[in-house]
Amino acid sequence: MNPSTPFVSGLGAEVISPPKLPLQTMFRLGLFQMALGMMSILTLGVLNRILIDQEFLAVPATLAGGALAMYQFVSPARVWFGQLSDAKPWLGYHRTTYIRCGSILFALCAFGAVQVIWRLAATLETVGWGAIAYGWVALLALMFALYGLCISSCSTPFAALLVDVSDEENRSKLVGIVWAMLMVGIVLGAVSSGFLLKSLTPENLESSINQLFIAIPTCVVGLIFTATAGVEKRYSRYRFRSAIAGREDQVTLKTALKVLTASRQTGFFFCFLGVMTLGLFLQQPILEPYAGEVFGMTVAQSTQLNAFWGIGTLFGITLTGFLIVPRFGKQTTARWGCRVVAGCFILVILAGLTRTPSVLQLSMLCLGLGFGLTTNSAVSLMLDLTAAETAGTFIGAWGLAQALAQASATVLGGVLLDLGRSLLGQPLLAYGFVFTIEAVLMLLAAVLLQRVNVDEFRDKTKTAIATVLAHELDG
Repeated sequence: MNPSTPFVSGLGAEVISPPKLPLQTMFRLGLFQMALGMMSILTLGVLNRILIDQEFLAVPATLAGGALAMYQFVSPARVWFGQLSDAKPWLGYHRTTYIRCGSILFALCAFGAVQVIWRLAATLETVGWGAIAYGWVALLALMFALYGLCISSCSTPFAALLVDVSDEENRSKLVGIVWAMLMVGIVLGAVSSGFLLKSLTPENLESSINQLFIAIPTCVVGLIFTATAGVEKRYSRYRFRSAIAGREDQVTLKTALKVLTASRQTGFFFCFLGVMTLGLFLQQPILEPYAGEVFGMTVAQSTQLNAFWGIGTLFGITLTGFLIVPRFGKQTTARWGCRVVAGCFILVILAGLTRTPSVLQLSMLCLGLGFGLTTNSAVSLMLDLTAAETAGTFIGAWGLAQALAQASATVLGGVLLDLGRSLLGQPLLAYGFVFTIEAVLMLLAAVLLQRVNVDEFRDKTKTAIATVLAHELDG
């Protein structure tokens, strides 16, 4: 039965399905992703810069990146949280209560992580590196692991809510709006953080960061409560999909991995996706330190680089979706997007030769355009490489794969920076070493994408996936 149509119960009573999700509610749901975009600036922008920067804590990039990446390494919990929200409604809601409670908990965890950083700073100042300092680093990693669990506890039910409140004909529009709002959140987070940290110095570091991690997370929680207010109750189609939900509740991580490997084309695409994600995000933990060491930018100025990147990405996503993909196709656009990003990383290196902040800002704008071009076309291609019967499994597994790849990129970015420093010495050469590796990875991703054949996938994958699911869920 089509979930958008009414059905007749066994007693003959007609039950009308919920109304279509209006455009303004789609934008309101996008406030959730906007809020997460703002939080990402605080963790991967502000805290990362404070930990690594020689002016502040000077924690080795490998240790800092490893601690921050813990929030991504716990991403397998997303499968469990999704099953929990399916099977166990909380205070009468399958999704909303999980989303709201998770948002409160991750805001508290973020503030708690900052307090651990101050204890680490005090230890480094008094006794230097030793067992106590490494203990604080381990506790910081644990705090970010808890932060990641809290993020998963609300982001996975939110993704399920998007499925619950949408139909096939309007789901792509909803996803597009939500993704764009994520970029808006990154820009707003960068601008607001830069404004609040404009007068940051080593002397007022602790008080300024504490205020930031009270103001922004409070705003984030408010946005998430606004985003979800009344949506599930009015628009959720979950009760019309109870049979499907019952099967989804049995999909384990083992089953999801079998689905991903059911077709060689699926494997080819996810290999491309992993390499592409690594190439895009290796710069994540080193960009702000690069701006500080090579360009002499303040914390506020380096944080605002994310605004230039976000604006470029937002424009790139829009341009790609409305003009480029319809004309050239998704696969061709994705290949060229990878090449454009590779060229932009070279541009970021060349900007370092000028040591001019405005040149770096222009480079980040160009990188954002390439990011939007690549991301939009790759996600669109992913939807083509998804059988309708198992769309939730594929999209959920893609989220897991993306999180793990981003976590690996966060760690490897710091490791490669430390390696570049030991081998090359000069800051520009060390950072350029990482950016060059990213350019190579993006070119490799373009080559891997040539092996993906959408027609072969459509011919073989649907049958293969149906076989796996029949065996795992019904056998």
